[in-house]
Amino acid sequence: MILETSKNIGGIGAILMFIGVLPLFTYSGILSLIGLILVLVAAKGFADNYKESGIFTNAIYAVITAIVGGIITVAVAIMALVSFFGELGLDFTNAQDWSALSAIDSQNVGIDLITRFLGSIILVLVVVWVFAILAAFFVRKSLGLLSAKTGVSLFGTAGILILVGAVIPVLGLLLIWVALLLLAIAFFSVRTTPTQSTTPVATQAQV
Repeated sequence: MILETSKNIGGIGAILMFIGVLPLFTYSGILSLIGLILVLVAAKGFADNYKESGIFTNAIYAVITAIVGGIITVAVAIMALVSFFGELGLDFTNAQDWSALSAIDSQNVGIDLITRFLGSIILVLVVVWVFAILAAFFVRKSLGLLSAKTGVSLFGTAGILILVGAVIPVLGLLLIWVALLLLAIAFFSVRTTPTQSTTPVATQAQV
């Protein structure tokens, strides 16, 4: 893949991810997914062009980490719900028990049970937070290498913002959103042709 193609694909992908975060579109999640795929394709192209495999492999590690984190998060959340409703005497898989949910005596829901359930929710949030930081770390490494190879410092800036955004709860989402815009600008800023020298040729002194 030529550098110009990788540059354009990466820029378009980053823009789609930037737009996909906004809850203004019905298929915003699909836009984000398409954008992510395009950015990965671009990362592969840059990795091949600059002979630096870390650009692509770290991006893949980030995606794998996010997927594994999502699976573990869902598993922990389901176990917490099963345990909670089990202690209420409800079968999580029985639809008839769900119809009787409103008839549960509030006295059976003790403070201890609520505390344990809230603890499970906190555990789920912590799992999400930890895996988000790990994924952001790999993204930072990938973009750091890309910044060094292309000479575009915005890649490094975007990587730092993504990592900081993953560390900071809630407010960090805004930083990650801004980082996606910077990432798009960075892709489109990559030079695909050698810079021509502007040094004037010395003229021979006339006698």
